[in-house]
Amino acid sequence: MKSGRSAPALAIAVLALLTTACATNVAGRRQLMLVSEDSAIAQSKQAYVQTMSKLDAEGKLVTDPKLVKRIDTITGRLIAQAIAYRPETKAWEWSVRVIDDPKMVNAWCMAGGRMAIYTGLIQKVDPTDDELAQVMGHEISHALLNHTAERMSMAMAAQLGAVAAGVATESGGVAAGTAALAQLGLLLPNSRGSESEADRIGMEIAAKAGYDPRAAATLWQKMAKVGGEGPPQFLSTHPSPANRQQTLAALAPTMMAWYEAPGVRPVYQLAAAPSAKPAGPKATAR
Repeated sequence: MKSGRSAPALAIAVLALLTTACATNVAGRRQLMLVSEDSAIAQSKQAYVQTMSKLDAEGKLVTDPKLVKRIDTITGRLIAQAIAYRPETKAWEWSVRVIDDPKMVNAWCMAGGRMAIYTGLIQKVDPTDDELAQVMGHEISHALLNHTAERMSMAMAAQLGAVAAGVATESGGVAAGTAALAQLGLLLPNSRGSESEADRIGMEIAAKAGYDPRAAATLWQKMAKVGGEGPPQFLSTHPSPANRQQTLAALAPTMMAWYEAPGVRPVYQLAAAPSAKPAGPKATAR
């Protein structure tokens, strides 16, 4: 800022904003919320549509009927439980697409319920349905717990802090800088705390959907073999596979009652996938 007199006042205003702009998510944790969930959903939708349009044009959206049915069934059962967990999410535009990328071991769910899973995860990890439900349950939980808006808010807070310290960019200004970092927040990794939170809630909704919570630990056994142990936990934004496996194994017994509960598990009916070239025999489910 050019005026030295205004810097302290701006710093106080920023501190007050960061102190008061908080909300509590469905897991009971307080979050910094400079960006509303509705805004995160709108920006996520724009990014999702652009991404899927590009992949569709490249023939990378899988339409193999057997694989699509498997993913839709598992995800549909999870979504039904997610809506029970947060009833207002019934209005979300829930969808899931399978992306043909044999090298990518990943899946994600944006704010608003738009999801994707890569064939690399299915081929390299070779998950059972119970294990695949842990993957998608974890990703859905990121959306339920409003982690996208939280990441965007943290990015904006960093920019506001920089402005208050007098290091705003010459050409961007406050508004442009915060908007750019809000967009960047869509791409930032989740914190270790958010990852652990999504692990726990993901296990819960998967168990309620009728998927064995003990599969969370076996999933990470497989993940460790695919990706290696990686850096020590304190150097990573994610818990290491070994630590994650131990934590999830300890949580599983607390989830068994939901998994063993009698009754039919509802399935949310997802919209039909757009036309695209099938990925070939390697992408089919076992």
